[in-house]
Amino acid sequence: MAREPEWIDVGAAAELAKHSCQPMKVRRADIALSYRDGVFGAIANTCNHVGGPLGEGTLDEAGFIRCPWHGWKFDRCTGKGEPGFEDDCVPAFPVKVEKGRVLVDLANPTRRMKKPHAPHSLSREPVRAPGPLRLAGISTTVMDAAHPRFSGSDHLLDCALAEGRRLGAETKRITLNNLKFRACEGYFSKSYYACTWPCSITQMDPTDQMDQVYETLVFWADAVIVATPIRWGSASSLYFKMVERLNCAQVDISRNEKLLIRNKVAAFIVVGGQDNIQAVAGSMLGFFAELGFLFPQFPYIAHSRGWSHEDMENNVRIVRESKSLAEGAAALAGRCLDLAGKLVEAEAIQPPVTSGGRKGRPIMEEETVDPD
Repeated sequence: MAREPEWIDVGAAAELAKHSCQPMKVRRADIALSYRDGVFGAIANTCNHVGGPLGEGTLDEAGFIRCPWHGWKFDRCTGKGEPGFEDDCVPAFPVKVEKGRVLVDLANPTRRMKKPHAPHSLSREPVRAPGPLRLAGISTTVMDAAHPRFSGSDHLLDCALAEGRRLGAETKRITLNNLKFRACEGYFSKSYYACTWPCSITQMDPTDQMDQVYETLVFWADAVIVATPIRWGSASSLYFKMVERLNCAQVDISRNEKLLIRNKVAAFIVVGGQDNIQAVAGSMLGFFAELGFLFPQFPYIAHSRGWSHEDMENNVRIVRESKSLAEGAAALAGRCLDLAGKLVEAEAIQPPVTSGGRKGRPIMEEETVDPD
């Protein structure tokens, strides 16, 4: 039943018509006001997806406002979703123009309706499936798959996985070079709340294969060994491409105080023709610690010939032939599985995530109590 109209003057029509879409606060309502072909439209400013600001979006040719966070679309006048998603509706407000002024009726918006969406498979609770210990290896080496070359970091990763199998663990090797996945597109830069778990790209693009990494790290593996070459004093470009897409897991921990990584172990293999091993390993340790991984004693092995020995043919020969490096990789796998086994056996209870001092968590000012 319609209520008595509550027409609110929101501004001069000539001025507001200069903007195709804009957010505005009208008393108690947040509105996305739009203009096209002589007609104003007003819908709620909050997207049905995760609350993106529709007024900061853009208009498409069909007259839909596209949310700036994840691209959900709503008719700028009726609030209905795009074709196929009409049941997803945001509130729409009556609008009229009188004497050159734009008026919005706050008393009679349409109802917000959210069409049920099946949850993404990655949004399930991270519960360990029964079975033997599981060791994952992630190769971050970049190369031409049609003409592969020897990779020292991959070689040592394979040695580690072979030892894992010998110890009775299930193993899985993820070669990032073989996956087709998009680079992080900066949803976090739009808003703290625009970077979601599962990753926004994963939710919108079923062909994006980063889901294999998420599935392995969050749900499958008890321990993971990440192997990288050194490139100009840093880990590989593929490593950083993966890490940027893992930001969504870290943000979910900070925002929701929910642990996705539970009782899991991480370790690293760093190999290169240049030095800077400790800085590369330190960066990797820091990031995986923020995800919630635990580390065995001596959590990485490494090899480098250093600044003065960029004779890569010798570097390759040394790594390929080195019995001690192969044994070091095997021992790394053993340390990982030993710690992972203890964590699984103990069924360690996860403590609550405290906010103070953690990334993205505001520090509350302490109250001063007057002793008198």
